Amino acid sequence: MENNMVSNQPGCEAVDNAYAAGSPEKPQSDLIAYLKTIDRTWLFIGLVFLAIAIGLPSHLLESVRFTVVNLWSIAPFLLLSATLAGYLEAASADRLIGKVFSERVVLAIVSAAVFGALSPFCSCGVIPLIAALLVAGVPLAAVMAFWVASPIMSPSMFVVTAAGLGAEFAIVKMFSAIAVGLSAGGLTLLLQQVGVFRNPLRSSLVSSCGGDDPAQKIKNAATAWRVWQHPERVEVLWQKTSAMVLFLGKWLTLAFVLESLMVTYVPAELLGQWLGSGSAWAIPLSAVIGVPAYLNGFVAVPVVAGLIENGMTPGAALSFMLAGAMTSIPAAIAVFSLVKRPLFFWYVLLALFGAIAAGWFYQLFLTLN
Repeated sequence: MENNMVSNQPGCEAVDNAYAAGSPEKPQSDLIAYLKTIDRTWLFIGLVFLAIAIGLPSHLLESVRFTVVNLWSIAPFLLLSATLAGYLEAASADRLIGKVFSERVVLAIVSAAVFGALSPFCSCGVIPLIAALLVAGVPLAAVMAFWVASPIMSPSMFVVTAAGLGAEFAIVKMFSAIAVGLSAGGLTLLLQQVGVFRNPLRSSLVSSCGGDDPAQKIKNAATAWRVWQHPERVEVLWQKTSAMVLFLGKWLTLAFVLESLMVTYVPAELLGQWLGSGSAWAIPLSAVIGVPAYLNGFVAVPVVAGLIENGMTPGAALSFMLAGAMTSIPAAIAVFSLVKRPLFFWYVLLALFGAIAAGWFYQLFLTLN
């Protein structure tokens, strides 16, 4: 109706004729305008599901089921982590926590690596907690130690690995998780001491998307743990929590959609052809291939067991599982959405070289014994 009213005004006929003549200023269609209002990540997820429906119709329901089940399982961690991060910022406690950990950063790195190796988080499940820790001001070096170690091992993963690959392999994998975590935290600390990786989070997660950021109202306020007694702090709590849930939720959804395809369509036989060699390059090659080809921790155990039976060395198997757990494509997508590019590439390098080093050390240990 608005367009009709405008057209009846004097001089608008000439404007309409100009549009009809192909003027570049012609208003876009309602569909294009609407699509521009949709978040690109959600739009891409919809396109992926559309592609599955057209190209792999028999897999559509399974892909939806896999995504929903995994989102449901991770929802408690996502909500708890986002609420914790929102509460700490609303209470103006993030700076206090950052100061406490910064004064004991070496102890924090050691504790984070050990706790990470024993925590029950997968490579995607750890992302909300990482975001909460970084937002809360925990030093990046300690967060990196936990970040790298956590996806490698968990109590349930230890049991499954011991059953499928032997107790020795499970123990080696657990200590490898701690060692890689310590190395990642220590190296990150060294870089931070020369001024690298300041403000690691993307601005889209740290600040509000448009409009006034309610956190600015309490930016320099004293710590107040009773957030509910201050309306402006309650506003910060709600805004920060909901923003983190929506932001991480969309990227985790995309990660699980892609993982649903990988679990089904990455054949173990193909991995066997690539990684079954006992050559000197088998270990680094296993780490590199582990990034795109890794399925998930539990599915990988029987696959790797079959690869070892076909000639894959235990060192290469360990390298494949470590690199895949830390940097699988679904997890990497979530990480890429969370932190700035330099830190993302640093995380990938730490994972790859840590996995390769662990594989070589394990193979050397087996050779000497």
